[in-house]
Amino acid sequence: MSYPVITLRRRREESMLRKHPWIFSGAIAQVAKDITVGSVVRICSADGRFLAVGHYQSATIAVRVLSWEDQPIDAAFWRERIAAAWQMRKTVGLTENDDTNAFRLIHGEGDGLPGLVIDCYADTAVMQAHSMGMHEARNDIAEALKDVCGDRIHHIYYKSETTLSKVSHPSMLNGYLLKPESTSPTQESPGGCVAVEAGIRFRIDWERGQKTGFFLDQRDNRALVERYAQDKKVLNLFCYTGGFSCYALRGGATRVDSVDSSERAIELVRENVMLNFGDDERHRAICADAFRFLETSEELYDVVILDPPAFAKHRQSLHNALQGYTRLNRLGMERVASGGLLFTFSCSQAISKEHFRGAVLNAALQAGRKVRILYQLQQGADHPIDVCHPEGEYLKGLVLYVE
Repeated sequence: MSYPVITLRRRREESMLRKHPWIFSGAIAQVAKDITVGSVVRICSADGRFLAVGHYQSATIAVRVLSWEDQPIDAAFWRERIAAAWQMRKTVGLTENDDTNAFRLIHGEGDGLPGLVIDCYADTAVMQAHSMGMHEARNDIAEALKDVCGDRIHHIYYKSETTLSKVSHPSMLNGYLLKPESTSPTQESPGGCVAVEAGIRFRIDWERGQKTGFFLDQRDNRALVERYAQDKKVLNLFCYTGGFSCYALRGGATRVDSVDSSERAIELVRENVMLNFGDDERHRAICADAFRFLETSEELYDVVILDPPAFAKHRQSLHNALQGYTRLNRLGMERVASGGLLFTFSCSQAISKEHFRGAVLNAALQAGRKVRILYQLQQGADHPIDVCHPEGEYLKGLVLYVE
């Protein structure tokens, strides 16, 4: 198959020789006239050497590389990549685990499919495109997913309205790419199900929920909270569906306060606590702004969890984001009892580990607290990081002992 060609400027192929999967618009010298947004393209050096095949986008990241070989992006390609991703999840014990049926199957660059996310919840796969190329290929991807997963996947829900520019595609809609007439046993409503993670049940709402409905990347970090929750009073800020809260309750916490500014999130955390622990009076769900709660509360907690949404989605907002992380961590430290733990996270790709640690250091100095790092955390194994794409290490976390 012949694809339109993009030619790079002279000496601008260095990053590609290191297998970095992004080509920025500034590196491009010439674009073929027949290229449209979402097209599959061949990338060549200034002297005409083939470099890669990828998806074109009219944006700062102009091309996302799909293959370093000169090959067609066809049904066989999609099947091979999805099968490789499935095998990796099988290797880390996620595809055949009676205690867990929720995991990420495709994690963009980490699985050689930049611009694509697929999360599995029981027998439903939720697909999300972050590039027009993946959007255009959604039906081919769904077919390959059915071929690879067989009867493990009965439903495929496509959810990309919030991840793709409506300017580039004004008719973007969410909806099912695969939905048999019969409803599966796990399907409790048209837009959700009850999934299981490490034996804890969570009600997943992929139609109305954030992202694909649940934050799977924190699985291992939630387990660490459970390990330290015994006989502790726990504060979970930006709680969303209450993942950390449920693990803390199972770990034997004497009290767990879940705080989120979203009324829908508070409804979900209450449902998930009820689903696992019934009407457990150890738990309080509080609808409040996290910063305001920290500023007005006088209570001290043995464990405080700070898992905010991304403060910086672009490098242009880096300075303000670091100020936000410093302020949040200072307030969080002030609510930790002496000898307690602070679990603090950043999911901002634009924030490096060094930036984040610097913000935490400044917070400790401002709070007048002596802190020690016990753990350095990141996303789970089903969110793999391509060694050639360090930007894939988006989730940074620290567990601090606060004196």
